[in-house]
Amino acid sequence: MNELSKFYLSIMQEVAALQSCDEDGNTQEQVFTRMCEDMLAEAGETENVTVAYDERDFGKRGQHKINGYAISDNYENVDLFITIYNSGTEIKNILKSEIDTAVKRISNFFRKAIYNNYVDEVAESSEIFEFADTLANYSELRNNLIRVNAFILTNGEYKGEIPINDSICGYTVFYRIIDINFLYQISEQSRVPIELDFENLNGKSYKIPCLSANIDNPDYEAYIAIISGECLATLYHSYGARLLEQNVRSFLQFTGKINKGIRDTIKNEPHMFLAFNNGIAATADHIKLDESGHYIKEISNLQIVNGGQTTASIFNTARKDKADISNIFVQIKLSVIKDKEQYSDIVSRISKYANTQNKVNDADFSANNPALVEIEKYSRFVLAPISQYSSIPTCWFFERARGQYKTLRAKEGFTKSRLASFDNKFPKKQVFTKVELAKYVNSWKEVYSGKSLVIGPHIVVRGNEKNYARFINNNLPDIKHIDVAFFEDTIAKAILFRTADKLYGTKKSGNHIGELKQVVVPYTLCLLNIITDEKIDLYKIWKNQNISVSLADFIYDLMKQVNEFILDNSPVSHYIEWAKKEECWLKVKDYKWSYNINNILEDCIDENNPPKRNHRNNTENIDETRQHQESIVKSIPSALWKKIDEWGRDTGMLSIRYASLAGDIANKIRFNRKFLESDIQKGYAIYEIVWEKNPELLKEADTLTDEKETNTVQQSSVDISVVTMDLVQQMVDWDKRKRILPDWKWKAMKDVVDGKKSLDDRMKYAFYFNLQTLLKKGFSNKKTE
Repeated sequence: MNELSKFYLSIMQEVAALQSCDEDGNTQEQVFTRMCEDMLAEAGETENVTVAYDERDFGKRGQHKINGYAISDNYENVDLFITIYNSGTEIKNILKSEIDTAVKRISNFFRKAIYNNYVDEVAESSEIFEFADTLANYSELRNNLIRVNAFILTNGEYKGEIPINDSICGYTVFYRIIDINFLYQISEQSRVPIELDFENLNGKSYKIPCLSANIDNPDYEAYIAIISGECLATLYHSYGARLLEQNVRSFLQFTGKINKGIRDTIKNEPHMFLAFNNGIAATADHIKLDESGHYIKEISNLQIVNGGQTTASIFNTARKDKADISNIFVQIKLSVIKDKEQYSDIVSRISKYANTQNKVNDADFSANNPALVEIEKYSRFVLAPISQYSSIPTCWFFERARGQYKTLRAKEGFTKSRLASFDNKFPKKQVFTKVELAKYVNSWKEVYSGKSLVIGPHIVVRGNEKNYARFINNNLPDIKHIDVAFFEDTIAKAILFRTADKLYGTKKSGNHIGELKQVVVPYTLCLLNIITDEKIDLYKIWKNQNISVSLADFIYDLMKQVNEFILDNSPVSHYIEWAKKEECWLKVKDYKWSYNINNILEDCIDENNPPKRNHRNNTENIDETRQHQESIVKSIPSALWKKIDEWGRDTGMLSIRYASLAGDIANKIRFNRKFLESDIQKGYAIYEIVWEKNPELLKEADTLTDEKETNTVQQSSVDISVVTMDLVQQMVDWDKRKRILPDWKWKAMKDVVDGKKSLDDRMKYAFYFNLQTLLKKGFSNKKTE
């Protein structure tokens, strides 16, 4: 099974798992849509995504369908999502006819909505109403909209041509295919690079003269180039904020607004632009020059790290003022990164130093902020108390970087027992990301900088990217203030937010308050904190891992009032847009709400007997680390340690000393001998090497454990004669479709069928137990009946 197939199966398993516990009644198609949108948002391909399904008139000329949408903060982008989903166990090839149908349906939706008529046909209770109304009637969006990105999402594989761009109501629609290959790429690489061919850029050819700096180092190559304003405007039109280095996009205010000085130069003295403007700093991971070596033909993974305002202003001056930009030229300092291992770090550092005029902290350029790293450490060892919802202590897993949970689960769950142990300690429902952390914390309390309100629930409503930027800059404490108590309070805020979100309800659950959940939940929680004078007992919520019935009722009643207030007092019909403004929050905060504080006195801190908190702030626990490492070393069976010994010697991946130690550990486990401290430390180091270089080897742990068990069973108790080559072939064919057995057990049988391994008695014992498992799941074989 290749890596793409494994990725596909993991996606399908996650979709099934998420859908089974989805309380809103979403289909697997919508669950998959949400997964794709989250991955695209993490990769910087979209922002502020909302899953919203709508379809009409299938089979007719005006048929349309939409699975989700997004509007960028500066109203320059509208992203449309339509999904082609298949529930099969193998990757399906997507036909061009299916893509053509999807293009027709998503285009028809946009055409209907932008031409004003569709909103009149949609009920206000529909999940698509807000979007249709915004497209039809919100002048700020219609005046600023530059590009419409129509994403066709699919878990299949598409090898055909990408549909050509379209123009609807004067707006350019760019079609993009997000298939299983694309999803795999961004899961492995964080983002899919922008590939530019200047000989055919949207049907035009551009000359990009450049001069190579005469430097020789292993990290990067340097070039000075001149790009025309027309070419730069074309790039901005096609890609917008995707051109800006993603880790700093939020912080550098890539708004597309026109800088007055740049605008005046373009309009009045375009020939002086090159002299007056400082130019652009950019990075790439590869460029291709023409035969003369003086012109750039192609660039891979172009990212602007300084000069986003210049780029946006050139485009918008040409678009809004009809200015002639044919005589505009801009200097580019281009750094081509050669060291792939250090690519992200070097680009982030270039971004930081190129933007010294912006007020941006060093740690803002990545998820490696020291405070976030510290929160991550606490999330790995601070155990939530046993409660009525969990009979064992569990952890809340902070996923500081995308994929950490999945990677650690695969790394530590290399046997069935270890996987079960991991899932018990870190349940999937208790995983939270950095943008969710920002949402939970920013919803709870206002923060002022001088007289300016920099954090409030209206900031949360503005979307993940803007809210996260404010969180990092204004509401993330210094590392010295992060301790056990801080982490416990943070989880209490997460529990409050998630509970309120659930209480608000959805249309599918049938008990929803309204259509303003993304507004009402953060607004209500911040109100709750103000109403109680910051006296809600967060430690009590942490200890119970839930909120009381009385507090839940209080929040629910307050949410209903807030929902009605916003609907009645909004000066515009776009309630969510109004709720993003400070003016809205201040009106809500100053209103006299109806409530009885006595109903939640038990949920507030008793000032005469405040809770005693744990302010330990040392996340390095030597005993816990040692015990964890010992459990991993000893969970690897002796037979596998011998295989590790052989693999290390054969491949040279292990030093002679480490290979010998692997053999020693095998004997100590086999004969139950005492481990030295050095055995544990070095054994864990060997395990780390195996995980990095050959993780498939660890997956044999269960198979080898089963073989050890079968060898202890007397032959008289197990009739291995039923395990014939024909039977093994049947099991391989049947389980290839059903996927009952773990991959490595299936592969062991497949290797026998393919002649790579012999069907000896040891294999027959192992396959006998595979047979018992398959029989329980519906496999039938006349010879075993």
